Amino acid sequence: MVELPPVVARMWGREHASRRGPRPRLDLATITAAAIEIADTEGLAGVSMGSVAARVGVAPMALYRYVGSKDELLTVMADSAVPPPPERGDLSWRDYLAAWTRANRDFLLSRPWLLSVQGLTPPMGPRRLYWLDRVLDALGDTTLDDAEKFNAATALSGYALTDATLVHTMNAGGERLAAAGVTGATDYGEVLAEVLDPQTYPALSAMMRSGLLRDSEGWTEDADFLFGLNLLLDGIEALMSRRAPRPGD
Repeated sequence: MVELPPVVARMWGREHASRRGPRPRLDLATITAAAIEIADTEGLAGVSMGSVAARVGVAPMALYRYVGSKDELLTVMADSAVPPPPERGDLSWRDYLAAWTRANRDFLLSRPWLLSVQGLTPPMGPRRLYWLDRVLDALGDTTLDDAEKFNAATALSGYALTDATLVHTMNAGGERLAAAGVTGATDYGEVLAEVLDPQTYPALSAMMRSGLLRDSEGWTEDADFLFGLNLLLDGIEALMSRRAPRPGD
């Protein structure tokens, strides 16, 4: 039987509890909730063992009874901050995967500090693994094998993380660009058209000079997200078609 890493055992309530000594004043849920509150208001930079200890009214060393390090705390936070996945109901596998990916992207945008945490470790806690289970369940009756189902889920979760990171970065960068006089996609495209050398950047330069971004509403419009999502879903559907039995087989 495999020995669980301490942080995983704690997240799943599988850690051996000692009956000796006084009853603990804290628990992992209380510590994690305090850390999430700090991250929500101050960003990830505000989270430290000291700031969390102050929030729950104990000395920093008292936290190490529950989490072995700040990295362990971040791992638990990355799981505890995740909401439940969407219900499937009567949705087809494709419609559910679309709804799942959008919900994944949206909760990451609602808590941007998760963008810096979720890519560091694979899902190991009960909440993130339940999201994974729901995708695999939606693909359960398809022609994909187990490895393909798992890889499809990984590709969609990676896309949600990448798109949320791009949207968040563009929003933050937009404020800085506005301060520099670049107030939208049109201005951005015109700046690129001006600085790009057609000899070095022939394809990109031609696109910008053609006015590609002139009528754009920005990088965050829903059409951009759906374009990439549909590329992935089309690919998954094409793979299913190749796996389907042919007449006469």
